[in-house]
Amino acid sequence: MIGLDTNVVARYYVEDKADTQAVRQRAAARRLIESGQPLMVCKTVLLEFEWVMRGYYGFSSAEAVSVLRHLLALAHVNIEDRTTVEHALSHCEAGIDLADAMHHASYRACASMASFDDQKFARRAKKLGLAPVVVIPT
Repeated sequence: MIGLDTNVVARYYVEDKADTQAVRQRAAARRLIESGQPLMVCKTVLLEFEWVMRGYYGFSSAEAVSVLRHLLALAHVNIEDRTTVEHALSHCEAGIDLADAMHHASYRACASMASFDDQKFARRAKKLGLAPVVVIPT
């Protein structure tokens, strides 16, 4: 099995014709990922890749989630803690930032999750009825 770094995954999904090295790397990433050999992607690579898609390449959150869902659908690609990642992607589709969603999904065995992010995360999680509940420490 081969573990993939963020830059390999990014080159596979994002076409950057302005950079000749990127064009060569994209071809190599396509050969590797489409080879059918067992590959692995860890959660931190997924988080970084989502940030690169949105922050550097200007993808919308929905576009980034769609790309990640495609990656998860590749039968020969193993995803670290797949269940947590799938929960996180579902929460992200409901409007929660992927990093917050990944943290929250990782704590699903806990009674609650503490966060000071009341505006975007805690209120959205409460509105969606997510478990565990997100609490604001006082």
